[in-house]
Amino acid sequence: MADRLKPDKIPVRRRPPEERTGDFGEVALGYDDAEAGAEAERCLACKKPRCVKGCPVGIDIPAFVAEIKEAGPASALAKIKEENLLPGVCGRVCPQERQCEAECVLGKKGDPLSIGKLERFLADREAALGESAPAVSAKSTGLRAAVVGSGPAGLTAAGELAKRGHEVTMFEALHVAGGVLTYGIPEFRLPQWVVDREVGFLQKMGVHLQLDFVVGRTATLEDLARDFDSVFIGIGAGLPMFMGIPGENLNGVYSANEFLTRSNLMRARSFPEYDTPVKRGGRAVVVGGGNVAMDSARTALRMGADVSIVYRRSRVEMPARKEEVDHGAEEGIVFHMLTNPVEVLGEDGACRAVVCQRMELGEPDESGRRRPVPIAGDFFTVETDTLVMAIGTRANPLLTSTAPALELNKRGYIDVSSETFATSIPGVYAGGDIVTGSATVIEAMGAGKIAADQMDGFMRSVL
Repeated sequence: MADRLKPDKIPVRRRPPEERTGDFGEVALGYDDAEAGAEAERCLACKKPRCVKGCPVGIDIPAFVAEIKEAGPASALAKIKEENLLPGVCGRVCPQERQCEAECVLGKKGDPLSIGKLERFLADREAALGESAPAVSAKSTGLRAAVVGSGPAGLTAAGELAKRGHEVTMFEALHVAGGVLTYGIPEFRLPQWVVDREVGFLQKMGVHLQLDFVVGRTATLEDLARDFDSVFIGIGAGLPMFMGIPGENLNGVYSANEFLTRSNLMRARSFPEYDTPVKRGGRAVVVGGGNVAMDSARTALRMGADVSIVYRRSRVEMPARKEEVDHGAEEGIVFHMLTNPVEVLGEDGACRAVVCQRMELGEPDESGRRRPVPIAGDFFTVETDTLVMAIGTRANPLLTSTAPALELNKRGYIDVSSETFATSIPGVYAGGDIVTGSATVIEAMGAGKIAADQMDGFMRSVL
């Protein structure tokens, strides 16, 4: 094994910062055939692959990598799609460095295998050739399942149910499918054509898509539970959070949800070509240290602003993906670490600056990270025209408030069985952020997959 060990991964080509900050094109360009082949050769084909255990949807990683080398990309992608119907999405936004790649044996003495980059390569190659792996579905069962929400949890549940032969209808409140993949992730990280293509793949499998349908208003959960044999709820956690500091109601202060939805889904970044206005240019401050904060900051940058990030811990504790933080730094974003906003200052009703307090790290909190502690009397001011609060989300009560039989936990999220994802209503299941709170795309997909398996068993049991 030692003589096969290749410690350095094949680097992914990236557009230079001075070029990419002028548009919303992708930053990473992906592997070509030769690069993918060379990276696949690094795999040690472990007899007990730990990488598979690190994948929330259980992709047989060594098998698909072996297919790249032996049978070719089409066969490799078909192997992935046995477990994951969203390879183009996952290859771009899944935090592999904390999951499958974190378990890779190669990482002990060098770089782990670039599993995500290989997954993206296969999905993009299929798209470039205009091909589509055949959808393999079981014989129709005559059973009907409803999926509420077309984000990663809902898309996965819908695909898994369709594979088992059930008739699936997916209900989406917005006018475009994809949930957070569409409204929350900018195109420089996840182009919309990738989401559209993978939604289209599900539709080819027979999944019906009902847009502009708000469960809780257009129809209730009770209506769906009566009309379908089983229901999956994957509506995410889209209610924005604010800090409650003075001045947050000033014009120019946005939640990250609103800022990204306007910029991505409603094309405010192209105003006035599209008629959704949002503050452009000038100076922008983004509060937070996660992927949503990085997405907001890099979006504002591409819309002409000088951008700063304010985060109450150090860069080491930032939950955002390291490569996204590195990309933001390359692009010129200024980081104010160990800093917390305490007041927003305004003029004529509009945001003009944010007063910040310097912090220091104390003892670890429940997350395992050291708790930020204010330094008494240490304040400074950052001038800004736009302030984006990217400090997390909460459960939106729109659906749950109209479903009194649906049990919630004390934070307003849907209470489910940790093993089956079953809710308090027989035949109704839930997964993703509406159960866990804000998490990753792949974790939501894992929940959707398990729930679909349980829904399949439930529906067959009452035939």
